Amino acid sequence: MKRAFVLGGGGWGSALALVLSERFERVDVWEHEAAYALEVESLRENRRYLPGVRLPDAVHMGSDLAALSGADLLVLSVPSAFFRAVWSRALIHGDPSQVAVVATKGIEPGSLMTMRQVAQDECAKAGRPAPRLATLSGPSHAEEVGRRLPATLVAASLDHETAQLAQKAFSNDWFRVYTSADPLGVEIGGALKNVVALAAGVSDGLGLGDNAKAALITRGLAEISRLGLAMGAQAATFHGLTGLGDLVVTCMSRHSRNRGVGERLGRGERWSGISPTFHQAVEGVVTSASTLDLSRRHGVALPIAEQVNAILFQDKDPRAALKDLMARPLKDED
Repeated sequence: MKRAFVLGGGGWGSALALVLSERFERVDVWEHEAAYALEVESLRENRRYLPGVRLPDAVHMGSDLAALSGADLLVLSVPSAFFRAVWSRALIHGDPSQVAVVATKGIEPGSLMTMRQVAQDECAKAGRPAPRLATLSGPSHAEEVGRRLPATLVAASLDHETAQLAQKAFSNDWFRVYTSADPLGVEIGGALKNVVALAAGVSDGLGLGDNAKAALITRGLAEISRLGLAMGAQAATFHGLTGLGDLVVTCMSRHSRNRGVGERLGRGERWSGISPTFHQAVEGVVTSASTLDLSRRHGVALPIAEQVNAILFQDKDPRAALKDLMARPLKDED
């Protein structure tokens, strides 16, 4: 494979383009804002989303979706809120022989589809065969990947050969990729960990200490696993890199926007006041309501997600949410 195309010029898309540049002769990155794409191309740095990281010579940013035609590998890294709209415009330039790696984490409101499922759905609506789809996920902040710090992720697909192709495309001596045959479990873990990270941030903002945060991470993983299993995912997935691993880094890292937003909520700010200060997506906020809809559809209780949703959209006092969590009926650990 010689050419790769990354759909999405944010921090994660740019970081993945840097990874791919070690194996591909050319990596094109699509950015929806044409003027900004020209600025990045000129400066050789994505100062808005990945500052301090020079783009390799093989990476080029533009705003022409037609450039994905003929690429051997596609990477879909558009924020979940815009994923369907952008992919519906892009897929007409694609080819079913291409490998398309979904790197966006989230659950679409309304349809309650994962991003891989959204990609498949749009292809079906357009009457076009879907490309060979894989999902890439795991503990990996763009800020660290951009500095070439070691990271380990998982490429998941129902087709083992497709997962292996994605694995080989991304793997190098500082970016290691495993394969998985459970894309649904990988997607559920990647989406719901952002909701739990909001709760972990609230705990930080309230100054509740390490004991409370460890409990939130552990019980949050239990919630993710319960819902994932009810949806048909494999239990082992949630104890691996895309479950426990991704959850830990997102709940603990200073780079985590979701944890950072949660911390501000815990300190008394409201989401309506926080949201205008962000120019990047906070996926846990978008996913929070969809997670509750999934829990109702599958009859699974998600008490942490319920409280996060109430804090975000009902302006519930975080201390009242904590009290309600601690006062739940006593039970065995599951």
